[in-house]
Amino acid sequence: MNRFEFATAQRIIFGRGVIRELPALAAEFGQRALLITGSRPAQWTTRLPYVGFKTICGEPTVEDIQSGVELAKQFNADVIVAIGGGSVVDAGKAIAAMSTQPGDLMRYIEVIGEGKPLEATPLPFIAVPTTAGTGAEATRNAVIASEEHRVKASLRHLSMLPRIALIDSELAIDLPPHVTAASGMDALTQCLEAFVCSRAQPMTDALCLDGIQRAVRSLERAFQNGHDLDAREDMALCALNSGIALANAGLGAVHGFAAPIGGMFHAPHGAVCAALLAPVWEMNSKRVQNRTKFDQIDAMLGGDAVSWLHSITQRLQIPKLSAWGIQDSDLDEIARKAAAASSMKANPVSLTHDELVTILRAAL
Repeated sequence: MNRFEFATAQRIIFGRGVIRELPALAAEFGQRALLITGSRPAQWTTRLPYVGFKTICGEPTVEDIQSGVELAKQFNADVIVAIGGGSVVDAGKAIAAMSTQPGDLMRYIEVIGEGKPLEATPLPFIAVPTTAGTGAEATRNAVIASEEHRVKASLRHLSMLPRIALIDSELAIDLPPHVTAASGMDALTQCLEAFVCSRAQPMTDALCLDGIQRAVRSLERAFQNGHDLDAREDMALCALNSGIALANAGLGAVHGFAAPIGGMFHAPHGAVCAALLAPVWEMNSKRVQNRTKFDQIDAMLGGDAVSWLHSITQRLQIPKLSAWGIQDSDLDEIARKAAAASSMKANPVSLTHDELVTILRAAL
């Protein structure tokens, strides 16, 4: 067995209604909280004594993080609290990390910056996810978009794991069906990719299998009826499992593609992953030599994982990549950039440029 490590959020609190515990939890770190939210901050600002809030609309940009850090310093924040989808949680994570560093963001961010390790402990950070998708509440990185470079890059360090991950499935009740579908498919993708990736290990395997089982029985139910709390709870746990797994094992080609696509086009991360999952799984399944884990997933997904994944993609009305402005003429550049992405390095097989283009064309 290869050497492996395992780390996750310092404290995970999971259950219906646990959002009510947030004020007391935040007060453990001080009285000056900076609240990071999505496009509807009013629903959260009454729940938490705070000194300021910042909204994140869409995936966080370099400018979002820089302005958030200025705000945290201006208010002398004791703790950063992020309530929202994966983009909001990533933004809060990055703001908490950068608020204490002696250098600017470009010193620490990967790809577009120097990629240096963080030099100071981040501010305490509480993650409260609302979409059951990226599992960002249990990861050690924050994905940040650079419009200048047309790319998404990560700020990454072990110390960026949240102090508290507060997961309440009731927060997703009013999530629109298309967001439920895209975020849920992202969580499923992360469980599947982490399970078969080259850095998989026993502890993450167990989490992945549990997450996959929950998505199989509950993703469509949550899509069809957002008020089905049993289904919402299953998907919240699937997302949490996926975040822990990817942080400790890795991902694969789906996320290798998602990184450049997210930087080149205004395409939601979850929707991109959802469109690519079936074609990537089909290509990997054809190419992989040790089929033990792929056979295991086939058995879990009705005997034929490829057919099941294509079918659920249609049933959840996942848009094709072309819906986001991607054309055949873009595929070569996307494939070249994807080949260099960090997630691609853990894919269970090494895919050629032509195979990457074939996958993209199938999702177009």
